[in-house]
Amino acid sequence: MAARHALHWATSGRREVAVHSRAVASCLTSAVRCVLADRVELHRLAESQGALRRVATLVARGVSPPQAFKTVAGELGALIGADYTAINRYERDRTATVVTSWSDPGVPDAVTPLGGRWPIGSDTAAAAVLRTGKPIRITSSSIGSEIGTWTRSCGIGYVVSCPIWVEGRLWGEMAVMFRGQSPPPPDTEERLGDFVELVACTIAQAKSRADLIDSRARVIAASDATRRRIERDLHDGVQQHLVSIGFDLRAAEATVSAGQAELKRRLSDTAEELAGILSELQEISRGLHPAVLSKSGLDAALKMLARRSPVPVELHEHLSDRLPEQVEVTIYYIVCEALTNVLKHANASTVRVDLEKQEHRLCLSIRDDGCGGADLECGSGLIGLSDRVEALEGAMQVESPAGKGTSLRITIPL
Repeated sequence: MAARHALHWATSGRREVAVHSRAVASCLTSAVRCVLADRVELHRLAESQGALRRVATLVARGVSPPQAFKTVAGELGALIGADYTAINRYERDRTATVVTSWSDPGVPDAVTPLGGRWPIGSDTAAAAVLRTGKPIRITSSSIGSEIGTWTRSCGIGYVVSCPIWVEGRLWGEMAVMFRGQSPPPPDTEERLGDFVELVACTIAQAKSRADLIDSRARVIAASDATRRRIERDLHDGVQQHLVSIGFDLRAAEATVSAGQAELKRRLSDTAEELAGILSELQEISRGLHPAVLSKSGLDAALKMLARRSPVPVELHEHLSDRLPEQVEVTIYYIVCEALTNVLKHANASTVRVDLEKQEHRLCLSIRDDGCGGADLECGSGLIGLSDRVEALEGAMQVESPAGKGTSLRITIPL
């Protein structure tokens, strides 16, 4: 009897242990799954933050929109596992222009549809975004027209699109496309939104920079036009009048008799003073806008500057044709200001000026062997030159180590 009772308790104990073991195993399995899920989520978040950080860094550096767009398309596509991505700009005629696109290396490359500009239609993802201003996902089977044909020919089953808002205006859309019939992850639209904000920031920055360049160009063009008008008025008006007065004084001097030596001397002195005033006025006129630049071109104007410079100038100019007027004026003033700075501050014995075309840009280099130490931030003349260069979408670089001279490099697109 005692043996049966002991066996019963042993059997019951084993069953309870088994039940508890299964419960513990279940809890451990759930815990492991949670840990793994958390690790996957953390890894996903880390990848997402890394991609956003790389794109944000480019935007903060002010890279060109095409470069930023290309980076965004690639980072986004790789991050969410899309097969294709595209950034499209809406046009006024209800078409969309492909600004940039990306294809996963593991899928067939998709040729840009319809030459890069295609009709939005009424049933595309782009049309839905334009109509609602909100993210959308659709299947390719619901798209008609040529875009639907193109989408299905690429094996695309789903399109997810998100609006790009710039300064309160619907600028375009960012689309990600997935091959096959498996639907995209449910958080695709949300993850798209993070990148769209960076795209919008890039576009706004580019617009602000373009507006600034246009504004500078207008101010400089107006200033140059005023300079030309004043120079022309001085040359045709005041200078000619002074020349005429000078001739009259010399003529009057010639008619004075020998017995009027004092009058003759005073007329001669007045004529000399008038000639000096005329020379100063001509110098001012050349500083406003050199007539030789308009009449004979940049080559002659630079040679004149080199001849008139108290510091010897080695001029190496390799241009066969005239340049646009605004470019010639800018180059002239840069060389003029640089030679003035050399004379005033550099204590140099020689200056070398090189000007040549390289492919589709103009390159100017000015180097002296003076004391160096020039500071772009402290010189209003250099700042003015920088404004002129940037108004032509060019770049200016100053290198001026102490004791080793100053080098000024300018590149201007043609």
